[in-house]
Amino acid sequence: MRKLILTSKFKRSLKKFVQRNIALQQQVEKTLLQMTEDVFASNLMSHRLKGEYDGLRACSCGYDCRIIFTIEKNQQTNEDEIVLLNIGSHDEVY
Repeated sequence: MRKLILTSKFKRSLKKFVQRNIALQQQVEKTLLQMTEDVFASNLMSHRLKGEYDGLRACSCGYDCRIIFTIEKNQQTNEDEIVLLNIGSHDEVY
């Protein structure tokens, strides 16, 4: 099970995104839980990004919701952590 690290930008984006559509909050929570269990599950459609976002990853959190993240190794525990960078519609995050 991987640990989630929420950046301040992610927290701001999440708050804004959920305020516009409160019904999505439950879906986002479900997706984040699944990411801790298996970030590469087929229904998340996790993939590497290219170009401006090279080195980062994205996954789907519903029809028009994307989560931008990276997987980093914690130097102290030597465990992988998922660093959440941004969330929003496809057009907002890319």
